[in-house]
Amino acid sequence: MMLAQGAPQWLPALNLPWLTKLGAMPGGFHKALVFAGVAVALVANGYLLTRLPSRAQIGIVWCELLVLLVAFLSTFDLSLEFIHRKIGYLIMQGATTTLLVSAISIAIAFMLALIGALAKLSSNGIAVGIATFYTSLFRGLPLLMQIFILYLGLPQLGYVVDPIPAGVTALSLCYGAYMTEIFRAGIQSIPHGQWNAARALGFTPYQMMRLIILPQAMRVIIPPTGNQFIAMLKDSSLVSVVGVWELTYVATTEGQKEFRHMEMLVSAALVYWVMSLVLELVQSRIERRFRKAVR
Repeated sequence: MMLAQGAPQWLPALNLPWLTKLGAMPGGFHKALVFAGVAVALVANGYLLTRLPSRAQIGIVWCELLVLLVAFLSTFDLSLEFIHRKIGYLIMQGATTTLLVSAISIAIAFMLALIGALAKLSSNGIAVGIATFYTSLFRGLPLLMQIFILYLGLPQLGYVVDPIPAGVTALSLCYGAYMTEIFRAGIQSIPHGQWNAARALGFTPYQMMRLIILPQAMRVIIPPTGNQFIAMLKDSSLVSVVGVWELTYVATTEGQKEFRHMEMLVSAALVYWVMSLVLELVQSRIERRFRKAVR
C-alpha cells in the first residue's frame, strides 16, 4: 500500500485503511482533530474528577499539572548530567544564603512593622509623622534602588558595609514598610469591646497589647505576612547585584562557566519553588494553630 505524503510512518503498521486515509488528510484537518481530541480528553478528565472526593481531586490535578510541567521542561534539551553535578553546590551555597538573608530580614521587618503600626495608631503626632514618612518612602522606592543607595551611599558617609548587611537592611526596611500596614489593619480588626474590657480589668497598655490584642490580631496578620515572606524569599535575588552569593547569583555564575544557563536557571527556579512550598506548609500550620486558639 502506498503511504500518502504527510501521513505518519506508523500508520501502515496498524494495517487499518481508515487510519492511513486520516494521515493523508490536509494539515489543517490534522490540527482540528488534535484540538478536538484534547478538548474531549479535558472534558472527560474533568467529569471523572468530579466523581472523586475533594482531596483526591487536588492530588490528581497536582500530578497532572506536574506531568505537563515536566513535559514542557523536557523540550528545553537540558543536560541532566550538568544539573546533577551542580545542584549540590547550588543548594548548599545559593539556597542556604538565600534562606539566611530572608530569615534575618523577615525577623527585622517583623519588629519594624510592629513598631510602625503601633506608632501609626498612637495619638502622638511625632510618632505618627515618623511612621507615615517611613512607610511612604520605602514603599515608594523600588527595592533595587534601595539596595544600591545603601550599598553605594553609606560609604560616602564613612560607613563601608558588606554586601550581605546592605541587602538585609534594604529588604528589612522595604518589607517592614509594607508589613506595617498589615499589622495596623490586623490590630484595628479587633473590636473596641476587647480594648474597653482590657482597660476595665486594669491592664497596662503593654499587657493589653501582649495578652489581649496581638494574640487575636495574629490570625489576621499571619496570612498576608506569610505571603510577604515568600515574596521576600524571591526578591532576595536582587541582592545579587551587590555580589551576594545567593541562589540566583550562584545559578548565573555556574551557568556561565560552561554556557549552560538554562540548566542552572531551571534548577534555581525549582529550588525557589520547593522553598516556597515549605514556607506555605509552615504558614498553614501556624494559621491552623491560631484558629484553634481563637475557637
